[in-house]
Amino acid sequence: MKNKIITLFYFCFSVSLSFSQSKKPNIIFIMADDLGWQDVGFMGSKWFETPNLDKLANESLVFTNAYMYPTCSPSRTALLTGRQSFRTGVYTVPVLEKGDDQSNIFSRWTVGHEHPVYAEPLNEAGYKLIHLGKWHIVGPNPDREKEYPFKQKLTQPDNGDFSWVEKHQQEYRQYYPEGRGFHENVGGTWWGDPARGYPEGYKSESGGYKAPFKNPFIDDKPDDEWLTDRLTDEAIDFIQRNKEEPFFVNLHFYAPHRPIVPRSKEGYQKFMAKAPDSITGQGGQKNREEIAGYATMIASIDENVKRIFDYLDQAGLHKNTIVIFTSDNGFNGLTSHSNALRGAKGSVYEGGIRVPAFINWPEKVKAGITNVPISGMDYFPTFLELADIRDYTGTLDGNSLMPLLKGKTMKERPLFWHIASTYIDPPCSIIRKGKWKLIQFLNDGKVELYKLEDDLKESKNLAEVNKTVAKSLLDELTTWRRENKVPLPPASILKY
Repeated sequence: MKNKIITLFYFCFSVSLSFSQSKKPNIIFIMADDLGWQDVGFMGSKWFETPNLDKLANESLVFTNAYMYPTCSPSRTALLTGRQSFRTGVYTVPVLEKGDDQSNIFSRWTVGHEHPVYAEPLNEAGYKLIHLGKWHIVGPNPDREKEYPFKQKLTQPDNGDFSWVEKHQQEYRQYYPEGRGFHENVGGTWWGDPARGYPEGYKSESGGYKAPFKNPFIDDKPDDEWLTDRLTDEAIDFIQRNKEEPFFVNLHFYAPHRPIVPRSKEGYQKFMAKAPDSITGQGGQKNREEIAGYATMIASIDENVKRIFDYLDQAGLHKNTIVIFTSDNGFNGLTSHSNALRGAKGSVYEGGIRVPAFINWPEKVKAGITNVPISGMDYFPTFLELADIRDYTGTLDGNSLMPLLKGKTMKERPLFWHIASTYIDPPCSIIRKGKWKLIQFLNDGKVELYKLEDDLKESKNLAEVNKTVAKSLLDELTTWRRENKVPLPPASILKY
């Protein structure tokens, strides 16, 4: 009898072990807002302090050539849909656009259901999903986006105006996370920054980062203090409630997007007194007060990411959880700096589109560094492969990163951007392939060519010096536009 009990125990144990090993991996996608490529220690910063992220990066696969679009709206749209901007019509943040409807194709704001987001197939595959923080793929007035292309750029309500809330909680809810496959939403709305709940906006003491947050999609709690902490609390609570089944946490921190609100007086004073970094130039800008406050917000992200990993370890979930950390675009030039890169947020140069990124998965993803260029659109197909979803038929413009995560190579491929409206730079298309990057401006057809391997600062336009390379890349870029019927501004001199 005793032997039978022992045999039964081992049988049950083996079945349980087999089940746990076959369980789909949990996925946590953490994205900071406006965190620059070199605003973290693991990408070379000696001034900003990110000890926890640096330690995690040392245990992860770090991507030195990770890219997004240069502003948040197209980045988040491309990320969530896996599709290029010309398919969705989201080229930049609508209210930032400059010029007229002839030299630009003004951007949409709301992403319709004809463009599924990755939560939808993951939901169908059995995942429990939550979105936390910045959403920004719905506009404040979706009904005004029906007649496209627009004659005028889209607008937004004034700070402190809540007249839109009722419609957004009812008929426009379909464009919110719960209408797009997520089971829960904490803080996601049309807002690009958290200060919009205050009439004073950026000038308010809270900035939306200190409680009360005044976000209609975050219920106030008595112990609220700091927005980044609250979003992390909610993420951990969701994991705790759903740890028995595969979960997906879409944690998009609002930080460190402006307004800059120091996390603590002590941290602020520490950075105010810290000597600038002579290599990156960080900490040496004139607006030192803002930069010191920005540094405390980065430190808060660092601490909160550690909290998530600590909970995963405590709950025994770390081994079956893949965690991705990145940013939505390059650094804001008002709050950071990098001597290594040209441009900043909004710019089509490396300072605007290159972002920090790592992927952590114990015993599954080998720690190291890869220089393979990747795009924000690569995450959607990666999620599908992780979840073993093989029947998705929607259009995807990225490639799964699983070969790299398995220690294999990826075939060299070009990365493309198409930005048909003006914010910082004129409308343009970009191709990045190997060591080269070519930009073609859409209205006048002018071309710039940079050899990033030797000139990361993009200081030498080699279009006239390396005409063969320029022609080859331009032909590939033009073919891409022609084959995909990519729209051009009405004033463009280009045929396609």
